[in-house]
Amino acid sequence: MHLKNDLLLRAAKGEPTERTPVWLMRQAGRILKEYRAVRNGLGSFIDLVKSPEHAAEVTVQPVDILGVDAAIIFSDILVVPEAMGLPYEMVEKKGPIFPTTIDSIKDLDKVRVAEPETLQYVYDAIKLTKKELDNRVPLIGFTGAPWTLFAYMVEGSGSKTFSKARSFLYNQPELSAQLLDRITDTIIGYVKAQIEAGTDLIQIFDSWAGILPPEHYRAFSLPYIERICDAITEVPVTVFAKGAYFAREDIAQLNCETIGLDWNMDIEESRKLIGDRKTLQGNLDPCALYGSNSEVEQATKRMLDQYKGSRHIANLGHGVYPDTNPEKVKVFIDTVKEYSQK
Repeated sequence: MHLKNDLLLRAAKGEPTERTPVWLMRQAGRILKEYRAVRNGLGSFIDLVKSPEHAAEVTVQPVDILGVDAAIIFSDILVVPEAMGLPYEMVEKKGPIFPTTIDSIKDLDKVRVAEPETLQYVYDAIKLTKKELDNRVPLIGFTGAPWTLFAYMVEGSGSKTFSKARSFLYNQPELSAQLLDRITDTIIGYVKAQIEAGTDLIQIFDSWAGILPPEHYRAFSLPYIERICDAITEVPVTVFAKGAYFAREDIAQLNCETIGLDWNMDIEESRKLIGDRKTLQGNLDPCALYGSNSEVEQATKRMLDQYKGSRHIANLGHGVYPDTNPEKVKVFIDTVKEYSQK
């Protein structure tokens, strides 16, 4: 069966499109009252992630309500460390907490390369979502990048600095490499199983890329992302490395189709550094959606003008913020659709 709307996939591959495709990171989430209704009926965020029926339901909501050109499976990057043997808790207003962390060589025994079937609930959610979508739009699968997952597994929680995880790279480089290897092997099996279940594109989120110095990013993040990109041959791959403005040329060398830009990355400069062989995704400042309807429209048009004539998937420069008015999100999406018509 062919997709009725395959704009995202064509744009990712650099094929001609009638207009610019648009979707949002975190589109399936708290901005929608319909999501909150589902979420409130369950015990916790993790219960929602692990319920294929409910995860599929909230994945499809933004397609129906907002009119985006792609769905992204509702899950969490931290399902990977959990599958490896480090469970996490999601604490309201605090974020993820890992009761057990990796501190020394003996802790390496706590984590294993997880068999893909450990995450069966994600693949079940993907299959149900594909059925619900009925070939209307593509479904994006995703994973956290190895360094970003490593940061949580060593730090034990979210952090502004991740100083514990970063100092680990200085003090225990060999152990760091061993842990990153295990995370990478797990991710490769996991994304392959997502593709088998029906995802049409994979996005790699390196959410904490920007807190590393460039030499550490090149040693402890890029080589592992490269291994994942090289392993995925079945569908297009997007790499979104937030804050890694210093690594744009390096990321351009990866075996991926699309590179996500955060809102601090200048579009023109990024295009020069990356070249025209890759599609760029992004990168409206999520705060622009707090403006009036006409301000949102103007900001969106300015962004589209900067990408004009080059390979582009419209998105924000990070996930949509939870208190954003869905009507403003609609203005953003509708402006992209109308203004980018060829």
